[in-house]
Amino acid sequence: MRKAISSTDLLSKKYDLITWDGEWFDNFDAPEASGSWFISGNSGNGKTSFMLELAKALSPFGNVLFNSLEEGMSRTMQEAWKRHNVADCGRKIQLIKEKYEELRIRLKKRKSPRFIITDSWQYTGMTFEQYLSLKKEFPDKLFIWNSQMFGNKPIGQTAVRVQFDADLKIWVEGFKAFSKGRYIGKFYAEGLTIWEEGAQKYWSKTG
Repeated sequence: MRKAISSTDLLSKKYDLITWDGEWFDNFDAPEASGSWFISGNSGNGKTSFMLELAKALSPFGNVLFNSLEEGMSRTMQEAWKRHNVADCGRKIQLIKEKYEELRIRLKKRKSPRFIITDSWQYTGMTFEQYLSLKKEFPDKLFIWNSQMFGNKPIGQTAVRVQFDADLKIWVEGFKAFSKGRYIGKFYAEGLTIWEEGAQKYWSKTG
């Protein structure tokens, strides 16, 4: 049986945080730099754009792997990479297309990237047990999963379980990203704008 944690132990514990600022802090506060995040939202609302901007925002705090299982090195990914000036981050952000075992091998290497963004969860073919094992094996890394959707629900029961487990849940709609998880900034209701023109058009119609 493990020793119970006292109030003193809990309140004195230090955490490794993502200390970003601006809209990122306003919407997502200063989250831990490890664990699991879950991105959801319907197609055509700016999820790929958000993930690339997220990769750029995380890059000052550690190297980022963009695991593009859906698009890989397609022309659409190349165009998105250009549009968001991802190359400005140099080798801080790298593109891969790897499933569970390949990814594990890469992450075991010395000085492997700290942040892993995967598009999408459904393309990984992972079980929930493998998901938990990945978190346990690499406790100092942050895994970020994008999910395909059927309406407002992730496709597949395993994806639903991953969403429930995630520390930060991010909903992307109308070219804005909203915090729905445990980290909420003071302006979270307004959402982080991914594309100004697209967001204005979308929300002026729905408002």
